[in-house]
Amino acid sequence: MAGRPSPRPVTPRRDLGPEERANVSLFADASPSVVAIRSVSKRRDFFTRNIMEIPEGSGSGFIWDEAGHIVTNFHVAALALKQSRPTLQVSVADHADWIEAKIIAAEPDKDIAILEIPTKGIKLRPIKIGTSSDLQVGQKVFAIGNPFGFDQTLTTGIVSALGRTIKSITGRTIDGVIQTDAAINPGNSGGPLLDSAGRLIGVNTMIFSPSGVSAGIGFAVPVDIVAEIVPQLIQYGRVLRPILGIDMEEEQLALRIAQRFFGLEGGILVKSVAKGSGAAEAGLRGRYVDDEGDELFGDLIVGIDETPIRNSTDLREIMDKRKPGDVVKVTYMREGRQRTASVRLSEPQK
Repeated sequence: MAGRPSPRPVTPRRDLGPEERANVSLFADASPSVVAIRSVSKRRDFFTRNIMEIPEGSGSGFIWDEAGHIVTNFHVAALALKQSRPTLQVSVADHADWIEAKIIAAEPDKDIAILEIPTKGIKLRPIKIGTSSDLQVGQKVFAIGNPFGFDQTLTTGIVSALGRTIKSITGRTIDGVIQTDAAINPGNSGGPLLDSAGRLIGVNTMIFSPSGVSAGIGFAVPVDIVAEIVPQLIQYGRVLRPILGIDMEEEQLALRIAQRFFGLEGGILVKSVAKGSGAAEAGLRGRYVDDEGDELFGDLIVGIDETPIRNSTDLREIMDKRKPGDVVKVTYMREGRQRTASVRLSEPQK
């Protein structure tokens, strides 16, 4: 009887090159900070009457701190919110079972959500935080996530462009977005984009592809935005944008007033001004009653710091780039004349 043929001998290879060793080290160091996220629905089996968990969608996220806070995309968490019995589960490195998570806060305008998981008996390794302020086109980047349900997947690429603008799930714009050619596919959403030092520089949020798979154009929310809003979401449950100190009339009314009396495309019509606010100190005026007893409309704000203001979206985008204590130049219309005032922005009530 003929024996089994001998296998071909293995050709020895040289040691890994410096770049390969760096990639291996980066993945080993960063991957324990990356989690898989899935949304499941619970249904009762018709025959056995047992409760079954049915996976509905998946995404990625990363560990923010040792208190059990997980950062991901809002549109990943929103998968669970669409269900009648929403359940999100998180898979953490070195932990065999899926862990049930709860959504504690979100900022849909920036496509960011915060999940929380119990920490007892679970070792959590928070991700290293970098900065996106000094990124350069051409520098190497790494994405770790769970594309198509394949967990702990590493892809590499470069920063393809900076300063891109994309729309969030709410339709509002996210500025300063990072464009990369690192492969980002469905399931990568919410996972980290890392620099060559293994630091977080962005949160992978979407791809640009007619087919729905990576075509070399992916986008990530820059870490400087994330680092600004995540602590606020954890502490207050919302982002604390600075305020002018005004209450606005309905936008359709403001539009009619702007078009009819001033020939403008829009503006913010002041309904009332909060006492002690920057707007009050600057002399802005809401609805008032004149000497003849007639109620008249307030000021129509049409610009801030030379940027036209046509609606609440424009105002919100300006406030996103300011902080409490900043002084802005407000341009407004009153009694047929254009005027300006310096308004100190205040912090909203927590």
